[in-house]
Amino acid sequence: MRTTIICCLLLLAFVGTTGCKTTQLKESPSPQKGMYKVTVLYPGGEGKTFDMDYYEKKHMPMVAGFIGNNLKFYEIEKGIGGRTPEEKAPYMAIGIFYVSDLAAYNASIAKNREAIVNDFSKYTNVLPVVQVSEVTKVVYRDLE
Repeated sequence: MRTTIICCLLLLAFVGTTGCKTTQLKESPSPQKGMYKVTVLYPGGEGKTFDMDYYEKKHMPMVAGFIGNNLKFYEIEKGIGGRTPEEKAPYMAIGIFYVSDLAAYNASIAKNREAIVNDFSKYTNVLPVVQVSEVTKVVYRDLE
């Protein structure tokens, strides 16, 4: 009887681990050489406001939808500090889009510029600073 219980427990453990869906997870997105990175920076400072919840749930998904399949992935960062622990973050938030075709990105943004700009007032009272860069090299530190 004890052997039967042990066998059943081992069988359940085996089925539980092999039935796990970890093999179905996508790899984490990562920048690659030749991609374009569009960085949208929201400067912080006295009297400047930013609604991160709206930005994460409404604005960025809206813009991502405009970019379409050209968008490889995007990131949202919340500024929490500067060079020293006492220093405030120079930017309240940073949004980053990674795209493969810069001309297609520019066309999709130009076509939807009014909707994008009109949405600013729903989450911030500052005009963002935008930088477009080409990813020229990506290096990952080997931790082993």
